[in-house]
Amino acid sequence: MEGSIITNVLLPIALGIIMLGLGLSLSVDDFTRVVRYPKAVLVGLFIQMVALTTVCFAICLAFGLPPELSVGMMLLAASPGGATANIYSHLAHGDVALNITLTAINSLLSLIALPFIVSFSLGYFMGAEQYVPPPFKKVIEVALIIIVPVLIGMTLRSRFAAFAARMEKPIRIFSVVLLAALVVAAVAKEWEVLVKYAAIVGGACLLFNLASMGIGYAVPLMVKLPPKQAIAIAMEIGIHNGTLAIFIAINVLNNGTMSVPAAIYSLIMFVTAGIFAWWLNRKRVHA
Repeated sequence: MEGSIITNVLLPIALGIIMLGLGLSLSVDDFTRVVRYPKAVLVGLFIQMVALTTVCFAICLAFGLPPELSVGMMLLAASPGGATANIYSHLAHGDVALNITLTAINSLLSLIALPFIVSFSLGYFMGAEQYVPPPFKKVIEVALIIIVPVLIGMTLRSRFAAFAARMEKPIRIFSVVLLAALVVAAVAKEWEVLVKYAAIVGGACLLFNLASMGIGYAVPLMVKLPPKQAIAIAMEIGIHNGTLAIFIAINVLNNGTMSVPAAIYSLIMFVTAGIFAWWLNRKRVHA
């Protein structure tokens, strides 16, 4: 499994365009509200850093995955939320400002957490001692893809409010169509690899994805967070930065097999997140 023009070029460009659209629907007040009410941020970070890695470790043991695939699963769990979490949260009417805040904080924390978790996994599953350097370059790339377009969109909104209001619905529709096209293209390109490994690790990836979204949605509601914040956390927790995990597996660990869980999970999460967003919108309409 290797990075492709879809994951390395087309997806970042598409995300940049879509994040620009998200910026058109945000204001500074959205972010100051998150700062004033830090409970949601703390809950999201706890689930991401503690609960998910524990759940993933248990799934690896329960499924009896081969060592390299187990390390790949833990690498995936240690990766921060992906930029597409913001898009799906937007489609599901979640708190996008919270998503962007969590993605930024998680990306920074991953500089410490990711090398530690992956090094532990290598030692436990493979008996190997290997230093995993912090992924500074990829964290900066994620920040640029997310933050810069959002700031441009927010600036346009503050100066051209009517234009921003008119563009919000068209861009929301464009987001759905573009994501669907990229998912279909990615599946078609990697079909043979997916078929080869799906029987081995596909079930573990699906279970981890469903557990991530389920925990990410249920726990915030249990601690009395607003539904919009629960949606944001569920998307942030369920949608991982698969590109980062693939990059580290291939370019840092020099092991293509370790990138397979991230690739399969990335395809699964696009579908499940879409279904989840559809269900939430249907629930909101009929509420």
